[in-house]
Amino acid sequence: MTLKTKSIIILAVFCCLFNSISAQDNTVAVKPKALRVAVLAPLYIDSAFNGYSYKLGNANLPKFMTPGLDFYNGVMMAIDSLNKEHANIEVWIYDTKKVGQNITTIVKTLDYMNFSLIIASLNNAAEQKVISEFSFSKNIPVISATYPNDAGLTSNPFFVMVNSTLKTHVEGIYKYVQHNYVIGKMIYVTRKGAVESKIKDYFTAMDSIPDKLKYKTVELSDNFTPEQLLAHMDSTRQNIVICGSVNETFGSLVAHTLNNATSYRSVAVGMPTWDIINPTSVKNIEVVYSTPYNFSRTDRVGASITKQYKNKLQGRPSDMVFKGFESMYHFSKLLLKDKNDFINNLSDSSYKIASDFRFEAVRLTSTSFVPDYLENKKLYFIKLQDGAVKSIN
Repeated sequence: MTLKTKSIIILAVFCCLFNSISAQDNTVAVKPKALRVAVLAPLYIDSAFNGYSYKLGNANLPKFMTPGLDFYNGVMMAIDSLNKEHANIEVWIYDTKKVGQNITTIVKTLDYMNFSLIIASLNNAAEQKVISEFSFSKNIPVISATYPNDAGLTSNPFFVMVNSTLKTHVEGIYKYVQHNYVIGKMIYVTRKGAVESKIKDYFTAMDSIPDKLKYKTVELSDNFTPEQLLAHMDSTRQNIVICGSVNETFGSLVAHTLNNATSYRSVAVGMPTWDIINPTSVKNIEVVYSTPYNFSRTDRVGASITKQYKNKLQGRPSDMVFKGFESMYHFSKLLLKDKNDFINNLSDSSYKIASDFRFEAVRLTSTSFVPDYLENKKLYFIKLQDGAVKSIN
């Protein structure tokens, strides 16, 4: 990221935090009161400013700031679009990492502002718990746009999780493999770790459904050798290797080990963290991974967002930019369409930006009377083949 780009991003955010952003038509005609939307994101503005003075100089923008700023920029681009449509909303931006305050103090501020919707990019369970409890107490829907974890959530039908949980991914992967790869040797590869144990539990629980998969479980170390994996494979038929870990380094090693073993026909199936894999680095095998997002840079909307971002910030928009844009535009439009029945129409595709949604009520226990939260159960499966993205299903 260039210094010019960095400065544009930071200064835009800094100025915005002291004002609400009104997406309204400034005509004389009397209109209904604007609906208020709160956006919460980890911007870390105080890490870049000392009072009104920019303090980073020529230093690179710290990596921990990038996701929140990208999300914010996507939100702001969506607000620009809503402004052009004269949408009757008022948007307030809150930095969840501002020095001298925490999520609890932010919630106290939200309490008297009469918000109709909260859009949040959270990154830990403690923040999520506080926001969820507040939303339930005030009956305010919360769109959790980025955090795929149900920790701290209980009995809150107003909490909406866009980024699907690990359990949903594991169940989806099991069914995808079951449907698409009925012939071949199947191997489930894992490593030691608490998250891996949980993934394995989710996966083996699916063995109770009809036509269960027949697979061999292999546990490998983080620095396993090719021979340790290939010893479990069959050179005479196709091998379907399912990676039961979200560890990026481990998953990448599995995929590249299979790619380099050209005497074996292999399909590598992985978790959403496999989106870091460059298609050109796995030309010799088929790679499949799951994701709840379908961000294209080439369709009409995706190309428009990419162009706007490049014109304003001289860069290429990350997925976090698209997440910010999609969350702000899609859910604000649904709110304006029918505020009173908003929570029952979250999957409405009338204002689709890139991804389809299928929100379902989740009850964490059999005794739950009301949903503990609502979760997007729609998954896409990205297939990489011959060094390119072959399909998205």
